[in-house]
Amino acid sequence: MENLLTSELEALRYIQYEAQDRIGYITLNRPDKRNALNADVVTELKQAFEFAENDNAAKVIVLRAAGDVFCAGADLAYIQELQGFGYTDNLEDSTHLMQLFHQIYTLKKVVIGQVQGHALAGGCGLAAICDLTFAVPEAKFGYTEVKIGFLPAIVSVFLLRKIGEARTKQLLLTGDVVSAQTALDMGLITFLAPKEELAANVRTYAQRLCRENSGQSMEVTKEMLARLPELALEEGLRYAAQRNAEARGSEDCRKGIAAFLSKEKIGW
Repeated sequence: MENLLTSELEALRYIQYEAQDRIGYITLNRPDKRNALNADVVTELKQAFEFAENDNAAKVIVLRAAGDVFCAGADLAYIQELQGFGYTDNLEDSTHLMQLFHQIYTLKKVVIGQVQGHALAGGCGLAAICDLTFAVPEAKFGYTEVKIGFLPAIVSVFLLRKIGEARTKQLLLTGDVVSAQTALDMGLITFLAPKEELAANVRTYAQRLCRENSGQSMEVTKEMLARLPELALEEGLRYAAQRNAEARGSEDCRKGIAAFLSKEKIGW
């Protein structure tokens, strides 16, 4: 299975994948098209994330892009192609993108976005769906779909969870493009970093997660946080208590507590 996936990754046209120092890097590599999305790009992203999730050489995943723009949203040629789609074709295509966003959101490993340039429409969705996102101050963010009669439908599900109803409405109903500082203030992204320091800051942060945190604990925590919003208060508390009890019996927890009690530095 691993060789098959490796062979598939080598054949990718728009996405690159590599693992270095326990960090898996997935790179959007269409700089001439501003890393715009189409069905093929989405397919390749899904393949890359599937491989990264199962890659023992990668504990944390970084999503980044080549060129000056992180992702400009849908490819113009692809938008023109969609004009000829019927409802069934459109639903299939929309489901394709939905699966990618869900895959990233529920991936077993932490995903860090490294946004070196503008992230718009679907590209802003990619930046926001990451668990943690670093961006340069010059980057612009926005969901401009309403300006062309379209809907930022799929990302709205995740934005309501991430930044709340008021800010989601502000972004999606206006279609306004906002600064990186505003995106940070809204909670859309997590950190700002100067362009010349962005890659190093992301690498240092990812390495710290790899070094200091249990991979199992990060995986279960991410799973728990994805599920809790859909549960009623009492059900959510019961679910959290169950996960707490399960964690106490895990090998990682026993290892961590033993190191803590003996005042030894644990190496994850």
